[in-house]
Amino acid sequence: MGSLPSCTSSSSPTRTSTNFFKVSRKNGHWWLITPEEKPFFSIGINHIDPASLRYPENIHIWREKYQGRTTKWLQESVSKNLKEWGFNTVGWEQEVTVRRWRHSRSFTLEEYQALNMPYCHMLPFTESHQWEQHTRHFDFFSSEWEEWCEYVARSHCAEMSEDPNLIGYFYSDCPTWVHDRPTNQWRGPIFDPERLKTEEGKKELFQLAKRYYQTTHDAIRRYDKNHLILGDRYEANEPIAVEVVEAALPYVDVLSFQDFRDTVNHLQEWYQKTGKPVLLADAAKIKWQTVPGEFTHNNGQWYGEVLSQLIENPGCIGFHLCGAYQRNKARRYGLLDEFENPDVENVKLIQEANFTIRKRMEEMIL
Repeated sequence: MGSLPSCTSSSSPTRTSTNFFKVSRKNGHWWLITPEEKPFFSIGINHIDPASLRYPENIHIWREKYQGRTTKWLQESVSKNLKEWGFNTVGWEQEVTVRRWRHSRSFTLEEYQALNMPYCHMLPFTESHQWEQHTRHFDFFSSEWEEWCEYVARSHCAEMSEDPNLIGYFYSDCPTWVHDRPTNQWRGPIFDPERLKTEEGKKELFQLAKRYYQTTHDAIRRYDKNHLILGDRYEANEPIAVEVVEAALPYVDVLSFQDFRDTVNHLQEWYQKTGKPVLLADAAKIKWQTVPGEFTHNNGQWYGEVLSQLIENPGCIGFHLCGAYQRNKARRYGLLDEFENPDVENVKLIQEANFTIRKRMEEMIL
């Protein structure tokens, strides 16, 4: 990585409210700060989809136990279990529907309110995710891009702007700024990495990324001056152009990453480079290459080891486990199976790790 300017501000420049989540440094460590002004380390889980309880073989549970109501399921199953297991955040609720295709819909405000716990929300500004294979890239300098950002902010942020449980907004999941994957080579990366071999190309990427982050930031702030901007969730194991991160720094409150390989070291490196709070927004240790009918387990021992190291990173504000909450036949792993039976061994390890870290946080802030 090249050199980046150190960032010491605790919020983006136009954010003025103090009655919502913010980031601040205490005793040499960055923390999320709750609306009640308490330090908070986000311990989250990702991928929570009620459709996994609506297969022909288990839909009777959905109908009989939850009367076919998502809000009842969120209150009586999801919220109850997450709190019992020691999680304090819903990191990202959207779930895989078909592999290498797309994710499920976002929760509505009413569904988030049924959860009654802190959460993060992803804004669909771009479909530049490294796993997405069907959508062309936006022209960030076009009027259509401005109109779309305005629409997204108007349809999402205006409604959520007063919710104290909302931590902040994510953008794209693993955007393909200067890389691609075999499934989306047809569209290529957002910016040709070959052009980064020249100073002119580096400046061009910086200006492109600045336009992207400034446009998204300004659209959000027209409708919501209260909540954190968590930005793109960069894939830490693919090339990340320093020009992109440098352009993002003034317009995001946190640098967010997905990392399934070297989670602890990568987050430490990015914090040291930028001084910006960092969030491990998606990670897990599981078997990826499963086949239909084969299910795998989330490694609870690995989870506890990583969590205990991340909280010692003075820049890290949280870790969101790549769940899922309940397994489906596409992702093929989850803490509950389709009949709501828990993965007893790993849930116990995860639960123990979560409560250990919460106690550790209390020690660190005294």
